[in-house]
Amino acid sequence: MSKAETKIMLVEDEPVVQDVLRRLFKPEGYKLTIIDRGDIAVGDLEQNQEYDLIITDLNLPGANGIEVLGKARQVLPDIPVIVITAYASVDTAVEAMRLGAFDYLPKPFNNDQVMIVVKKALEKRRLVQENLELKRELNQKYGFEHIVGNSRQMAEVFDLIRQAAPSTATILIRGESGTGKELIARAIHHNSPRSSKPFVALNAGSIPTELLESQLFGHIKGSFTGALADRDGLFKLADKGSLFLDEIGNIDLEIQAKLLRVIQEKEFMPVGSSHTVKVDVRLVCATNADLEKMVSAGKFREDLYYRLNVIQVELPRLRERDGDLPLLVDHFIRKYEKENGKEIKRVEQDFMTAVETYQWPGNVRELENVMERAVVLSREGIIDKSLLPRNFRDRLNSIYESIPDLDKGVNLQEQIQLFERSLITMAMEKAGGVQKKAAALLGLKTTTLSEMLKRHGLR
Repeated sequence: MSKAETKIMLVEDEPVVQDVLRRLFKPEGYKLTIIDRGDIAVGDLEQNQEYDLIITDLNLPGANGIEVLGKARQVLPDIPVIVITAYASVDTAVEAMRLGAFDYLPKPFNNDQVMIVVKKALEKRRLVQENLELKRELNQKYGFEHIVGNSRQMAEVFDLIRQAAPSTATILIRGESGTGKELIARAIHHNSPRSSKPFVALNAGSIPTELLESQLFGHIKGSFTGALADRDGLFKLADKGSLFLDEIGNIDLEIQAKLLRVIQEKEFMPVGSSHTVKVDVRLVCATNADLEKMVSAGKFREDLYYRLNVIQVELPRLRERDGDLPLLVDHFIRKYEKENGKEIKRVEQDFMTAVETYQWPGNVRELENVMERAVVLSREGIIDKSLLPRNFRDRLNSIYESIPDLDKGVNLQEQIQLFERSLITMAMEKAGGVQKKAAALLGLKTTTLSEMLKRHGLR
């Protein structure tokens, strides 16, 4: 807020005080509106809500300063109000502060003191405005209604996380890499009662095991080589807020046991400490691993799995989100137009056909990368197939090359069988001839793959 934009209402019936404050504020460039009756000020506040600061006398004709203060708190709760009066007393000061006055100044006042109080009040106003703007930006980014997707699959996700967000339940988000697990975790936090508290995120798969414990729980000075000072861990930093742990399946069994204790007891011990630390943290975890299989294999604690899996959110692959691709393409175009000062006038059909044909193994993250590149490299506001990355086009060409010439007619069932045979052959080669591994690659039971091998005459 610049000085030229600062609007101050002064409610004061004494011409001398009006003149003094007018002369004080003029060099600062403040826009001053002077009203000499309390009832007129109350009426003005009903109509005009563009003030940044209100200064009011207590003893006024028409309505007193307490009434002006009360109306200001009602219609402009974020605007600071300074009360000044010649009738200074402890009782009136206490009443004014109780009703929400920013400060209280008795007459006669010191001019320098008035300016100090006014500037403090305007600084508070500026911080409030910045906070409101930040909240608006967060809502635009992490509000459920701003996560792009109209497909049935995403509608089911939205419905689930809307119900889960206000609760204290631990949430497990499952999905392939690039499906937006952290975005969903942030949306859950932002729409929960903890939204004003910290959201702390950690990719557990990117931290070596020997450092992960310190990252999560902190350490005390001298607890290991390199521990030169006490350090708070992420659980302490996320106190009263939310902690998002991605790739939870990569955490070893020893740290899993400590995670379980935090969930159950809401306390932990920093590395090297003999004292427990109490915390109140909502845990949101994510994984693309099969935790049930890991539990069966003894690689993931069953008790921790059930503690984490109170509410499970399954994110669909991009290729499974019916009808969402055009929406996402448009969303990323608008996002990167703004960031790069570009204007996209047209998206050619060959580009959209390629996008809709591609399987998107990297999911939404891969699509976003492709769209950012296309916007940045576009010429004359046109996006066409030539702007797709080379590796994207190579993969796409291999798909088209495997499709026979439709002009001559094809036997659909025959082509499906040929494609199935090719996939099985590739899987067996990749698995070194081990049927169990090949079946896992194809998402099949070993017995099912065995029958298919026989049917296709493959060994």
